[in-house]
Amino acid sequence: MDLMTLLSLGQTAFELGLICSLTVLALFLSYSMLNVCDLSTDGCFTLGAAVGAAVALAGHPWLSLGAAMLAGICSGFVVALLQTRMGVNSLLAGIIVNTALYSINIAVMGGSSLLNLNKTDTVFSIVRTALDGTAFENAYKLIVAGAAVVLAMILLTLFLRTRLGLAIRATGDNPDMVRSSSINPVFTTTVGLCAANALTGLSGCLLAQSQKAVDINLGTGMVTIALASLLIGATVMGRGGIFKRALGVVLGAVIFRLVYTVALRLNMPAFMLKLVSSVIVVLAISVPYLRSRWPMLRRRMAHGRVKGGREEC
Repeated sequence: MDLMTLLSLGQTAFELGLICSLTVLALFLSYSMLNVCDLSTDGCFTLGAAVGAAVALAGHPWLSLGAAMLAGICSGFVVALLQTRMGVNSLLAGIIVNTALYSINIAVMGGSSLLNLNKTDTVFSIVRTALDGTAFENAYKLIVAGAAVVLAMILLTLFLRTRLGLAIRATGDNPDMVRSSSINPVFTTTVGLCAANALTGLSGCLLAQSQKAVDINLGTGMVTIALASLLIGATVMGRGGIFKRALGVVLGAVIFRLVYTVALRLNMPAFMLKLVSSVIVVLAISVPYLRSRWPMLRRRMAHGRVKGGREEC
């Protein structure tokens, strides 16, 4: 494998990592900040892709980004409604919405399971045309994805530092304390889930326009990928401020995609990639725990060796 091939693979993995990092930022908001595990991520990701593709096919590529985010907000609102107003468990609420979104996504795609965008203008094709003849003409996907991620990180960091953002973080830490402080946890939960799903919808829209196609199974496994990326980022960057943690989230998504790319280059069958995702999640969860337990295990092993030496004497 020559250097140009390696650089091309690395660029592709970096582009996909940046696009998917928007979904990881969504999980960072809902799971890490709000302490709600939203399992509607897979369906919401496909919803953003389907809505964005439909609007782009109608001739409005830039408007498709806002439409995808609005669709994600609607999905997050339904999840929050089931959870906060109808007494449905948060995990079950996500599963219910994710199941319902399969039918909704088919309806948005006009009854088809596949939409082709090859002959449609997208935000990527517009930027590629604008950069034609410049030194950045081959990095148009990287520029679009990077701009979206940087803007999302800045807005998310600023939002979580506002009074409403602090209330959302407090709701995830201690909802009883929030309730006693005259803050409505129903409102903060709803706003947090809507904002998170807006990012998920945007991520799906960008991926669909990047790949020039939308498949009904496009978002399958995204919650696992996002969780793995989130844990990898937390392991690599550690604790810190909001911006540092958000940066770690993006870095974790890129690392995950690089691992995916290496697995594909090792001629691993495509059906094994889900197993790779599961293994990465297990490692990301267990490595910090095992690292914290290692000093005690080492002392036990040393004590066992000393005791065994005394018995031999």
